[in-house]
Amino acid sequence: MHAELIRVRGLVQGVGFRPTVWRLAQTHALVGEVLNDGEGVLIRAQPAAGGDASALDAFCDALRAECPPLARIDAIERSALDSPLSTGSFIIRASDASEVHTGIVPDAATCPDCAAEIRDPANRRYHYPFTNCTHCGPRLTIVKGIPYDRAKTSMAVFPMCPRCAAEYANPADRRFHAQPNACGDCGPSVWLVDSKGERLDPAGLGDPDAVATASRLLREGRILAVKGIGGFHLACDATNAASVAELRRRKRRFGKPFALMARDLGVIRAYCHVGADEAALLQSSAAPILLLDQARSSQAAPLAPDIAPGQRALGFMLPYSPLHHLLLQDWDKPLVMTSGNLSEEPQCIDNADAADRLGRLADLTLLHDREIVNRVDDSVVRRMAGAPRLLRRARGYAPAPILLPPGFEHSPPILALGGELKSAFCLLSDGQAMLSQHLGDLENARTARELEVTLDLYLELFQQAPERIAVDLHPDYRSTLLGRERAARNGLPLESVQHHHAHLASTLADNGWAMDAGPVLGIILDGLGFGPDGKIWGGDLLIGDYLDFERVAHLKPVAMPGGTKAILEPWRNLFAQLEAAGGWEVLHERHPSIESLRRLGDRPLEVLGQMMARGVNAPLSSSAGRLFDAAAAALGIGGDSITYEGQAAIELEALAAEAMDPGLEGYPLTATKQASGVVIDPASLWSQLLADLERGVPKTLVAAHFHAGLARALTTLAIELAEAHALGRIALSGGVFQNRILLESVQAQLTAAGLEVLLQRQVPPNDGGLSLGQACIAAARAIRAG
Repeated sequence: MHAELIRVRGLVQGVGFRPTVWRLAQTHALVGEVLNDGEGVLIRAQPAAGGDASALDAFCDALRAECPPLARIDAIERSALDSPLSTGSFIIRASDASEVHTGIVPDAATCPDCAAEIRDPANRRYHYPFTNCTHCGPRLTIVKGIPYDRAKTSMAVFPMCPRCAAEYANPADRRFHAQPNACGDCGPSVWLVDSKGERLDPAGLGDPDAVATASRLLREGRILAVKGIGGFHLACDATNAASVAELRRRKRRFGKPFALMARDLGVIRAYCHVGADEAALLQSSAAPILLLDQARSSQAAPLAPDIAPGQRALGFMLPYSPLHHLLLQDWDKPLVMTSGNLSEEPQCIDNADAADRLGRLADLTLLHDREIVNRVDDSVVRRMAGAPRLLRRARGYAPAPILLPPGFEHSPPILALGGELKSAFCLLSDGQAMLSQHLGDLENARTARELEVTLDLYLELFQQAPERIAVDLHPDYRSTLLGRERAARNGLPLESVQHHHAHLASTLADNGWAMDAGPVLGIILDGLGFGPDGKIWGGDLLIGDYLDFERVAHLKPVAMPGGTKAILEPWRNLFAQLEAAGGWEVLHERHPSIESLRRLGDRPLEVLGQMMARGVNAPLSSSAGRLFDAAAAALGIGGDSITYEGQAAIELEALAAEAMDPGLEGYPLTATKQASGVVIDPASLWSQLLADLERGVPKTLVAAHFHAGLARALTTLAIELAEAHALGRIALSGGVFQNRILLESVQAQLTAAGLEVLLQRQVPPNDGGLSLGQACIAAARAIRAG
């Protein structure tokens, strides 16, 4: 009798894969066994007595066709066993603890079956806020070890009651080996406390439970802290202007948009345009925050004006845990659902920390006693250029590994530590890359400590022992310093990777570009990246692959007067751009009625001019981000300073969207060949932009012309360079390409010219995807070195 060992690799643990194997084995009359181990799922099988030898082929085909909803099969490897199996049945065996080569499935939103159960008064899980099964529920946020079993999760402290244990042990039940399985008799519980930490009695307040009390108090205008799956949120009624304004004051978040959570699609459609693709994303197991265009008119209760100031888009998500479903079940309007922290700090995850840090921010706190092992923020997605693009990769997506293209199979294990902002590290081994969840900006000391804690947990969890470490070329990034220290401590080679080369490589890996497939042309636009020449880059055209790159074109470097202050105060960039475009005083005299220039005249420009002339605290930068800031400042956006990264550019895009038209030529930028490559000079756009403002052209149209002109200048040059270097593919990356207008304009023009455009989908184009590129570059160089 022919017997086989079948190895299934991928995301196949904790998702109901073994029960699926067991069921299909019955269907195809196989005997044998299945178990989890460190490499995925291992199957030993043979046809039952009198069975057909082709049953194993049909069985493997069925595994792929009937894969559980949360599973991902990367490979099915088959080999013959030396002797037949001595069994007359097919069994599910206990997990085998071996070296880890498998991944963990991301946390998954409540499935329809579990959502129906918590709404059903006849079901024993009616209103139970921790209902889950193998198709949904927490994963990364509760796991402490692999193989993924209950004993290695934060659910280990909750022994299952007989009924839950029976479900857990029954291969025919959808809760078979659902590690977080629980009910109201045996699982975690939820309770409500006031700002002093005193527990409230729902019955004494006339409510059936703590969640109902919390919902009622939200209606009364209170601010609520909610312990969710991956951390705490701060919530309030999104239509209550006073509550929203008070939340901004307490949280010290003065301009950045708030995320919203709505009970269902119907509520979201009352405020935003939701097409079929958007609905599918919102209802997916990842359940991200999705940026949606606001509806121009609505009969729904108006949102508070402070929800998303200066924006046309709103960030909506649907409830993704039973607790959220229960909290919002009676709401026909949205709740603000923003991270539970002070602005820029990491999100709270444990009850004691929440009492310390959120007691001053929230009137009440909804707590539970299931430990959050790993902090995981909400993911953010925006549909651009016909597909969903991740802007923040976290809950629902991390830590699902990214399969690397051909050439990376034999790389040594790599650790890449990303950049300073939107931090996420990457572990590369076995032909795949595992990015951590979004961790935040390392300028914050708490976030920097969180990076180290999460990194140590991942290294232990996935039994990784990196043989090389990759860091950003910038010498002062905290991630670079951490990598340098770890490399020295462990005697490991350290690979310094230029920022924009990493963006390019990240896009290549995201698109399955083979290691030996040759170079592409990359357009990389962001805020800043340290160049090998010691200068600040940020608007570059590169020709490169995983091994190396050449900078063939860039925006003209312009001073950043005040250094990092110029990032926070867009007017500084406007002054620098006008100085470079013919002189501030000349342009001011030519356009005396422009309000933004009059206000600029009240600034300490003489001091800034001296700094720029002497090169003191005024580094030259080719940053596209700073060019956007300058244009925004010319239109009166940004005021004295911005309150979050990219605010001026984001509000400029929102203005442009009101008047954008594919036929706009836009303001001109010139390209000239110099020793450093082709230089794109924005000086020529300023005379037309200022003339339009002087004539009273609507700011929406001015903003649209700015976008159109930059897109046309970039694509015209890219097409010429692609032809000159015989390149047929162009990669777009960098945080500026989070701008939908710019991304779609550039992509459309390049595609119309017959070029293939590579865009990112699995990782963000911003620095959240940087570590993937760093890891691939370090791996390619290690493989080349032999």
